[in-house]
Amino acid sequence: MHLTKNEERILNGEKGEVMERLFRLLVRLGDIYGADKMIPVGSVQVAGVSYKSIGDPGLEFLEDMASKNAKVQVLTYLNPAGMDLENWKEYGFPEDFAKNQLRIMDAFKKMGIVVTSTCTPYLAGNLPRFREHIAWSESSAVSFSNSVIGARTNREGGPSALAAAICGVTPNYGLHLWENRQPTVKIDVDVDLVTNSDFGALGYYVGQQVKNKIPYFTGLKNANTDQLKALGAAMAASGAVALYHIENLTPEADIVEKKGLETISVGKKELKGTYTKLNSGKDPDIVILGCPHASLREISQLAEKVKDKKLKKPVWICTSRMMKEASDRMGFTEIIEKAGGNIVADTCMVVSPIEQMGYKTTGVNSGKAANYLPGFCKQNVVFANIDDLVEGQL
Repeated sequence: MHLTKNEERILNGEKGEVMERLFRLLVRLGDIYGADKMIPVGSVQVAGVSYKSIGDPGLEFLEDMASKNAKVQVLTYLNPAGMDLENWKEYGFPEDFAKNQLRIMDAFKKMGIVVTSTCTPYLAGNLPRFREHIAWSESSAVSFSNSVIGARTNREGGPSALAAAICGVTPNYGLHLWENRQPTVKIDVDVDLVTNSDFGALGYYVGQQVKNKIPYFTGLKNANTDQLKALGAAMAASGAVALYHIENLTPEADIVEKKGLETISVGKKELKGTYTKLNSGKDPDIVILGCPHASLREISQLAEKVKDKKLKKPVWICTSRMMKEASDRMGFTEIIEKAGGNIVADTCMVVSPIEQMGYKTTGVNSGKAANYLPGFCKQNVVFANIDDLVEGQL
């Protein structure tokens, strides 16, 4: 791999121990994947934030980095933490967990990382431009940025993303290269998708079929950004899809090579079968929406459904702190809280310790959450659309 003189100085330790250590990680990564050089990144999103995910070893690593004055060189955001960072006590998060989570956030903050903990950074002030090289970690954010925005990123691990943030570069391989962004399988959709959960079910089914291939969808007539993030998130969870194209909808769909692709057909039967497969419970203890983090549109939809009503069981909608503040201003938060629900910021059901909080069956409208909750949080799952989930609690 070709390194600039400045990069060689970093590798020789002239910019300090931390940069040398992290740049060496990037060089090894580039060597493994055959990168020809390093490329500057416009922004970074770092995963490995929840104490539930990284535990004491991760906490010690981050505090060690912060104590050695590691500083990021580009705009860097964080993935969701394991709890609402401001109202954790009110929502019943364990105190010992909270203490360690706050130490993690403090370490990130000392490194200059924006402690907006969200899996939808593009809704919270970190919006890449078309074809911009970035280094993002969280699978749904990677999918959205590659597919819907047309930025370019591989699915980074927590350490490699942190290294990119501190060094300002990433190896030039994988989805940074145009030739690797071409579709490898065609998905012909012959069913009308109405709700976000329908898009999540489609994504879950396709992800299982294609694994880490790049799908090109036909037959999808329209989709808003919330539905596209639900689709991409589920494909990244059940498979390892980091980029997809949709005919007439996504920015690179009309310029990629589409000839000679194997075709997979998806209809009503496959969609219905996916709903059945993802349901392992019947009566949820709690309904949690917002995986990936909810947009203001999704929060407003929940507010509309619960206005002047009373919820029988807890209903959370997870979002970024910025979206929650917008919801406060619009009056949506007050409506939802008056009904007995909560807008929970900074975290989501997958990376929070909900199994320690007494919940055993969780209702979700997210294909991604339905995929992860049984293993990560020991939950039975009720997977349905938002109307059925909320009406079941009124």
